[in-house]
Amino acid sequence: MTAEALPSAPASVSPRRGLGRGLLIGLALLWLVLIVLAPLGVILVEALRKGAGAAVASLSQPDVWAAARLTLVTTAIATPLNAVFGLAAAWCVTRFDFIGKTLLMALIDLPLSVSPVISGLVWVLLFGASGWFAPWLNAAGLQIMFTPVAIILATILVTLPYVARELIPLMQQQGSDEELAALTLGARPSAIFFFITLPNVRWALLYGVLLANARAMGEFGAVSVVSGHIRGLTNTLPLHVEILYNEYDFVGAFATAALLAVLALVTLVLKSFLEHRHADDLAARGRR
Repeated sequence: MTAEALPSAPASVSPRRGLGRGLLIGLALLWLVLIVLAPLGVILVEALRKGAGAAVASLSQPDVWAAARLTLVTTAIATPLNAVFGLAAAWCVTRFDFIGKTLLMALIDLPLSVSPVISGLVWVLLFGASGWFAPWLNAAGLQIMFTPVAIILATILVTLPYVARELIPLMQQQGSDEELAALTLGARPSAIFFFITLPNVRWALLYGVLLANARAMGEFGAVSVVSGHIRGLTNTLPLHVEILYNEYDFVGAFATAALLAVLALVTLVLKSFLEHRHADDLAARGRR
């Protein structure tokens, strides 16, 4: 059968396909406007309702700065720790077979499956006044609940899966051929890790770190359980927003929420910049 004899597609197929694509794109954009942009717009409008001066005055309060400082310190501690754990867990899961491997992967995913409030309650059951370790803590004169330490622990728990979940699929896809070849040639395990494994997963690692960082800054449920809501001491930015709103300080609440949104947007811009700048490398490594 010649090419001329092949049946041609109906002329209406292409316009219909274009119409369907445009409709889907329009619905997606409409949904994003309603769910993402509209709330952000409301936050900005309410923060500036009494003028930029009132918003700046609200953000200059010592409690706001204390909450921002605690949020950033908590994020700066929790994120690197989870990066190290995620890299180690991904290495173990993808490079070794051992008893309990399936259980380890299930435990990594567990914080994503339970409510953040439950994640906070776990620490209360362990270190609270009637917790399992309360007698030892009391004997040593130590307090963990309602301190920044408890907030850091709760944040580590809820952000634990993000780095590992980014690395495990990539490392499974890449396999271990390069590492085995280097080992055969006499390379030391440390050299294999730093010169082969780490460069191969660096963008997925950074992507997971950014996700964990964003979650750590915005965490509310788990932190709320363990913080004690002590102004200037154990309030993170999300908790301080709630306190201001409950006190009917709407300008202060929305101005603080806008500050938190700006921090999240910085993370998003950094992620987009890295994806754009290193798109070819990400594609070569199996990440987009």
